[in-house]
Amino acid sequence: MTNHLVYQMKRLDHLAMIAHDVGQIFKFLGLVSLVPFIVLAIFREWNLILPMAAVPVTFLLLWRLILLIPKKDFESPLSTTLVAVSISWVMIALVGALPFMLAMHMSYTDSIFEAMAGWTGTAFSMIPSLDDTPNTLLFWRSFMQWIGGIGIIAFGISMRRKTRLSLFRLFRSEGKPEDLMSNAQSTSWRMWKIYIFLTAVFTGLVMLAGIPLWDSVNLVMVGISTGGFTLHSAGISYYHNPLLEILLIPVMIAGALPFKVFFLMYRGKLPDMFHDTIVRLMLFLMLAGSLFISLDLYIFGDISLATAFREGVFCAVSAMSTCGFQNSNLHFWATVPLAILSMMIFIGGAMGSAAGGIKVNRVALAYDGVKWWFRRFFVSSRVMVPFRFEGKRLSKEISELEISRNLLVIALYVITIFSATIVCLHLYITSFHLDQVVFEIVSALSNTGMSVGFMTASSPVVIKWIFIVLMWLGRMEIVPVVILAIGIYKGVESELAKEVSVQSS
Repeated sequence: MTNHLVYQMKRLDHLAMIAHDVGQIFKFLGLVSLVPFIVLAIFREWNLILPMAAVPVTFLLLWRLILLIPKKDFESPLSTTLVAVSISWVMIALVGALPFMLAMHMSYTDSIFEAMAGWTGTAFSMIPSLDDTPNTLLFWRSFMQWIGGIGIIAFGISMRRKTRLSLFRLFRSEGKPEDLMSNAQSTSWRMWKIYIFLTAVFTGLVMLAGIPLWDSVNLVMVGISTGGFTLHSAGISYYHNPLLEILLIPVMIAGALPFKVFFLMYRGKLPDMFHDTIVRLMLFLMLAGSLFISLDLYIFGDISLATAFREGVFCAVSAMSTCGFQNSNLHFWATVPLAILSMMIFIGGAMGSAAGGIKVNRVALAYDGVKWWFRRFFVSSRVMVPFRFEGKRLSKEISELEISRNLLVIALYVITIFSATIVCLHLYITSFHLDQVVFEIVSALSNTGMSVGFMTASSPVVIKWIFIVLMWLGRMEIVPVVILAIGIYKGVESELAKEVSVQSS
């Protein structure tokens, strides 16, 4: 048997095993997608039975088909796992779009857009009038963001009695930190309980603002998942309720915090969260951004100081958490506050949270890394300058590797934003200014969905597909999609090739 044939067989074995892990995720989604039927029964929207049934039936059918693939149980390369995650998110969006196509007769593009925005936690919507949309579909939108917020992969882990490393890597590729995974099974169930508990508590909190239970549940689901979908076309402004906006702020912050904070809460160590460097940095950036934006709105806008403070604080927290709620028409904002808001959206929340963006952790690591590099310029090459990050001392080799990887991801985000801006400006000639187009693209890539009005249901189809890809790239943090693209064009898996070479020798 030639090395090439052995390599191909090995590659198929790895793909088959990853397919079975993805199949378990489809099984999980097929089961939980039955939850909207409760809402369907409550509101007696019986005409939606078939459109909504298409989702669990398709997910479960995919799961059963994947079970027919023969497999061997062993560890797969990380690159293969990342490719599987990228493809599975596309499949999930395709299935999630079915109710919109079947019930509302939305176009294929608009339905995929709505589903991708849902699963990735982005507040963009292609539904022309939310106020006329059936309640079951409104809940389905909120439910997609609620599940997608904590991570479909993380939820999939809880459905398994035996967790393999491959599934652990699926979890890891969703941006969740490894230190949560000492015991994947028990960790997943605790995540379930904490997430549901927080949703229930925050729902009660929001109801204190006089918001009905139905609205409160949906707002909290999309708030804690940093999704941003709302029940009305006017968004948060529909309620004209300053108290509601105040109460939603801690909900959005909770969604942007690393999940390990809630494990501390679970263990009765909540005060320890304020000793976390990343948490303090994120809260500082939210506070600083709120003050600067509020001041700029007051200076550059024809509004009162109270209104500027109300809009500035709420939008700043929404931007930093990448939630997508907005209580102001950003189209009329001046360039300066819009630029600050763009920067906050670009950064996003913390790793291990529901938020998007490049993450506060990467900003902190980039800052410490650049500072460490410059410190080494002013000492002899024989002097060892230690690198510390989050209280840990790392070796020179590990430090350089992690800093380089970190800066690579940031660079990929910047390149993607630049490229998408150039393409959109060529394909879509509008009255929107450059800063507004850039803002909208950053919002899509960071899975935020705050909008100046550039992306609407009337936008050209090609622009919608660009934004679909941007939302997908943002949810995957770009790298897995790059690996997928390389695999498609080259068809070479270096890790597998090395493994085959070793076995042959």
